[in-house]
Amino acid sequence: MKNSIYLIAIICCILIGCTTSKSTTVDKQKPTGVKSDTIRIANDKLEYEVIIIDPGFSSWLISNAHPRNYHSQSYLESKNQIWISEWNSRVLQPTRYNPNLYQMTIDYNPSIDYGYEVNYLIYNYLVYFQNTYKQKLFGYVPLR
Repeated sequence: MKNSIYLIAIICCILIGCTTSKSTTVDKQKPTGVKSDTIRIANDKLEYEVIIIDPGFSSWLISNAHPRNYHSQSYLESKNQIWISEWNSRVLQPTRYNPNLYQMTIDYNPSIDYGYEVNYLIYNYLVYFQNTYKQKLFGYVPLR
């Protein structure tokens, strides 16, 4: 059974499911009539899927993100765990933090191996999010 988690921030959707599979495909689409980028990563059996829809993220990823394998998977996982924990804390404080930015929690379980691609994509989205929307989730944020 596929477990799914939804996160919507601005025009962002991240859908993560539980799996240890690392086989991925990347599918870039531009919805008709909508000015946004869509990046989709899924394994062949669709046991997990990440979809990010946010204007400018696709081009930012191509032009600013470190190349794949620049950071280890364990580095990406540790940063994602810290940043997502802070993200979830902000979702629960809508009077203190902009509820338009932090709309839904992310269910990120550090004991699940989401694979390199999922962690890479989430990490880079969180870097993009922090730099674009002038947010600091925790610690050092690369200025890329």
